[in-house]
Amino acid sequence: MLLTIESSDVLFAIDSVPAVFSVTSDPFVVYTSNIFAILGLRSMYFLVQNAVDQFHYLKVGLAFILMFIGVKMLANPWFHTPIAVSLGVIVALLAASIGASWVRGRRLAAAAPPSTAMATPAPAPVRTANDGR
Repeated sequence: MLLTIESSDVLFAIDSVPAVFSVTSDPFVVYTSNIFAILGLRSMYFLVQNAVDQFHYLKVGLAFILMFIGVKMLANPWFHTPIAVSLGVIVALLAASIGASWVRGRRLAAAAPPSTAMATPAPAPVRTANDGR
């Protein structure tokens, strides 16, 4: 079981190499980011899974981030995007998806009908002839 988990960590770290190359071509950054990915990927997965459950539009935001990175990688031979711009776009997309999820949660909470469940009193005990009284 542990071998499966660790091999999936390595597989996902290798899978993230194109994403790292979309930000930088410095080999030191690529190697160290993959080492950190292998070390912390499992805990990051649980963090993202919890965040996806709390933020409805986070999946959409992550999809747009992946599309941006793919387009940036395809356009790299003809158009260079500065690192600050790439990170700014990624942060803006994450912030927009989290903000939209927050607004949606507030609207749903405001539109939800108030709870009408009232506490009902416990029924009085029934006395029978065999109670000894």
